[in-house]
Amino acid sequence: MPSSNTASRRPAGGAVRRAALRGVKSRLLVPVDGSKSALRALGYAIRLAKQRGGTAIHLLHVQEEALVYGEIAVYVTLARMQVLHRAEPMLRRSGLPYTKELRTGPVARTIARRATSLHCESIVMGTQGLGAVGSLLLGSIANGVVHYSRVPVTLVK
Repeated sequence: MPSSNTASRRPAGGAVRRAALRGVKSRLLVPVDGSKSALRALGYAIRLAKQRGGTAIHLLHVQEEALVYGEIAVYVTLARMQVLHRAEPMLRRSGLPYTKELRTGPVARTIARRATSLHCESIVMGTQGLGAVGSLLLGSIANGVVHYSRVPVTLVK
């Protein structure tokens, strides 16, 4: 089990689709938690990527490591995957190349670190999430991402 200061690596929906990323010049990281605010941020990121051209989107859902066992752990994993699946139709309709991923760890730090490790041009995220259960709160997560990030962060209302 990973320690609280490292993120586990759990790609959702298979390995990163490298073929879909050929010709991509830049990448935007969009963290999602299932909230309307996160979906608005995804819509903005899609418009931005289309304007720029040659830009892919990396969809990311991060959650603190939960202390769960057995069947509950399976339910939590399935619920987390649903967050990504709810956002995916927007990406499919856009025709843009994209990847998606689940991570576990300190949410703000994990988002910021992942943007750096993927060489993302910027992070585009919502300002109001689902609360502690959904893991994206303006006061804690968005501000934390702004604090920890080495790339520009765009907050979408």
